[in-house]
Amino acid sequence: MSIFKDIVSIWKSEDLLSQAWDESREMMALSEDMFSSAIKYLRRGAKIKKLKKLKKEDKKINEFQQNVRKKVVTHFSVSKNIDSLPNGLVLLNMIIDVERLGDYTKNILDMAIYYPEALVSEELLPELNTLENEVMSRFQKTCESVGRQDIVLAEHLLKTHQESLATVSDDIVHNCISGTIDFKNNKQATVVPLYARYLKRIGSHLKNISTTMVNPYEYIGYKKP
Repeated sequence: MSIFKDIVSIWKSEDLLSQAWDESREMMALSEDMFSSAIKYLRRGAKIKKLKKLKKEDKKINEFQQNVRKKVVTHFSVSKNIDSLPNGLVLLNMIIDVERLGDYTKNILDMAIYYPEALVSEELLPELNTLENEVMSRFQKTCESVGRQDIVLAEHLLKTHQESLATVSDDIVHNCISGTIDFKNNKQATVVPLYARYLKRIGSHLKNISTTMVNPYEYIGYKKP
């Protein structure tokens, strides 16, 4: 597609940033669906064909990110109004974290492929089940807070992140490495800390998304002083 056709498309567009926002929400919904399905397959011990099919959804997430980037950049390339520039930058930051959610979900699916048995977290380790449920809940609530622009919910998710998620994951990994936990075999001893770490990273990117709603631009992804 030529540059001129891009410009003509802009002229015909009502609001590129509005389109980018809608696609960002679709991207996040797809990411949540992919994550929920990955956990379900992991717990059931799904067939490799199903796991590989779900992995391909990550390509759609990547395409969403590329489309949103293009719309935001194109908008500011031709617009003389820079008042909405911060909104565009916040949106670009948010979709980076959404894309990373897809990447870590894909990592979980890779783990499920190499660990074909059902991985039922509460049977392996109660703390792992707690962590798994917490991340699933936070994923849903983060999507809700973004969709409704619910600042109060976003602030709550930020305040409870360390205690509810990060510390639990770190304790699991520490106990696995120190030999405090007894596993039936080497596969379990490998997959549990790996899964705990993936869940923690997903939780961290969900936290970053909440910071885009609450923090000034310079503190997105960081703790506000």
